[in-house]
Amino acid sequence: MIRKLLTIAFLGAFLSSVPTVSRAAEDESLDPYAKETKEQRDARMKWWREARFGMFIHWGVYSVPAGTYKDKKIDGIGEWIMNRGKIPVAEYRQYAKQFNPVKYNPDEWVKLAKEAGMKYIVITSKHHDGFALFDSKVTDWDVVDATPYGKDLLKPLSEACAKHGLKLGFYYSQAQDWTHPGGAAWGEHWDKAQDGDMTEYIRKVAAPQVREILSNYGPLAVLWWDTPVDMTKERADLLLPLLRLQPGIIHNNRVVGLFVG
Repeated sequence: MIRKLLTIAFLGAFLSSVPTVSRAAEDESLDPYAKETKEQRDARMKWWREARFGMFIHWGVYSVPAGTYKDKKIDGIGEWIMNRGKIPVAEYRQYAKQFNPVKYNPDEWVKLAKEAGMKYIVITSKHHDGFALFDSKVTDWDVVDATPYGKDLLKPLSEACAKHGLKLGFYYSQAQDWTHPGGAAWGEHWDKAQDGDMTEYIRKVAAPQVREILSNYGPLAVLWWDTPVDMTKERADLLLPLLRLQPGIIHNNRVVGLFVG
């Protein structure tokens, strides 16, 4: 367990080198930080620049197949197995029936991170497969409704971070969603169940879920958007005003347009 968590930690330190201030359509978008002064930005970024070392955790249903589909090793990183293996939506959803992390101990995770000198944790609230680690009211494709575990995974982590003095952030895949109709997919859709209107997906799934994660887990330090496939300014503007729910939060430049700084 310790070795695995330290591996995740070093990955997090690497990923966190990506600039964390959005530059997407900066003067025209509804990003609440688009017009902040240098002094205001420096004040908001101060803790991040000083923290430097944190833990970035990828976790979800993809841990069940663990990189193997139909007895074949799928190339690429494990959380992309649905896309790389072109697994149909209905078939992929069956993995959730085996996702039952009964040994989950967020207090232990946070204490280990703190002992290693980390100052923050960022975890995947929802990755590209559309599966939420929290109790979302807009879908049943989440840990509470779709798995035998049946409990929110983010709430106890937020409580452990507050208890031990680490800042908490959430990764959220705002564009790619390979399970909900209308969600984007790198390359193209491979299952008719994925087809739909992306703007409606943002309105009915992504935006409400971002509101949920920014409203229900106490103070958050980071919101990490990812891979803006088919994102536009108009779609981003359905999401960016929600950042006001967490004044001072840092978000990265992947909401629309850029992949790396």
